[in-house]
Amino acid sequence: MRLVVLRHHEEDGPGLLAEPFESRGFRLEVHDGGRPGALPDPAGVDAAVVLGSVWSVYDRASVGEWIDAELAWLREMDRGGVPVLGVCFGAQALAAAHGGAVEAAPRLELGWVEVESADPELVGPGPWFQWHGDRCVLPLGARVAARTDVAVQAYRVGRALAVQFHPEVDRDQLQRWVDHGGGAELRSHGVEPDALLEQTADEEPAARRRAERLVERFVELSC
Repeated sequence: MRLVVLRHHEEDGPGLLAEPFESRGFRLEVHDGGRPGALPDPAGVDAAVVLGSVWSVYDRASVGEWIDAELAWLREMDRGGVPVLGVCFGAQALAAAHGGAVEAAPRLELGWVEVESADPELVGPGPWFQWHGDRCVLPLGARVAARTDVAVQAYRVGRALAVQFHPEVDRDQLQRWVDHGGGAELRSHGVEPDALLEQTADEEPAARRRAERLVERFVELSC
């Protein structure tokens, strides 16, 4: 089975999500989004994962015209019955594609955060890794699976599952973000990168199990 992983930055990857999908027979193809003409033809795609981005869906000056093509691509995936797992920016793009919206959150969520789960079999309480300042305004018919006091953390719409957190994050992924400008941003919010990296390394075994369970349920419910 063919699984498209759509990333928006070269330093991003499927991380902890890769092995659970591969063990279930999926062949991962990483594609670079975030630019015109980058989207793969939905024909022959069995499932997709749309990863995060430093941009906001609604910030057209920064995002550029390619966001319209990506939202149209997500709608085409939905019409074709292709399951999509949206992560952070990917979750927000799914909301916008399905008739919802994206707005600035009242505050940043950053680090390992517990969530309130309405569907613990799908999304456990965590903690899950967070790094976002926007949140989803859900489309009509979306079913909330988890939330915090800041934002909806997981929802289902059609055959898509959207999660505001980053189930893919391990220490290596976080290190790449730190090395590509994230370190300065962390410090600007009073977070010491080395301390967060150490915490992420400690959390990684449990995070791996949570990612495994999330993929397992996504495949059971949507694929």
